[in-house]
Amino acid sequence: MAEHESSARSSPEQPSDAPSYLLPPATQPTKDAKDALRGRLLARRRALTAEQRTQAAEALRPHVLRWAGELPPGPAFAYLPVGAEPGSAALLDGLRAAGRSVLLPVVPELPGPLDWAPYLGQASLGPGPLGLREPTTDRLGPAALGGAAFVLVPALAVDREGHRLGRGGGYYDRTLGAVAPGTPLLALLHDGELLDTVPVDAHDHPVTGVAMPTPGIVVTGNNTRG
Repeated sequence: MAEHESSARSSPEQPSDAPSYLLPPATQPTKDAKDALRGRLLARRRALTAEQRTQAAEALRPHVLRWAGELPPGPAFAYLPVGAEPGSAALLDGLRAAGRSVLLPVVPELPGPLDWAPYLGQASLGPGPLGLREPTTDRLGPAALGGAAFVLVPALAVDREGHRLGRGGGYYDRTLGAVAPGTPLLALLHDGELLDTVPVDAHDHPVTGVAMPTPGIVVTGNNTRG
């Protein structure tokens, strides 16, 4: 899935009996800081030419495939990028060629964790919400994420402690709690998007490493398994 998260306004209070997937509201200063940083990062991505995006995707692919090849067997949970997001369908196909089953997210009709379905090549994709393409294969449910060997996560930026800045819709923060302890979570970034710090709320789910076109894989400070 692309990190195409909508930015719905949070209610000021969350009822004590609210479903567990609902996120607590962000503090206003943190929300303002996130919005300002998102704006700068999105503007930078929009300025990338088609050639620059293609070159970045081609440079990123071997780093991720080499990293994945060093991990134990098991399914790869990934996403299909849109626009200027890092990654490519060729990366997904490379994971499948290496013997991995690949699952992609399916956006739920109502706010909640992402569903997952097998990716069997680009012919298995159909139109989804938010301008995305999604698998047309059988859905396996949000709990399928618990069996991931690793997860490739979209992000606008990550800091050196692993705090991730997304688009603001909260889909991945509602979803990543289902991963088993110790599962590598790798955010795909453009060069320059690994920052010293990003604004963070208590409910934000960190990643264990990032992949970028030039430096390759960088392990973040919150986990030794990048």
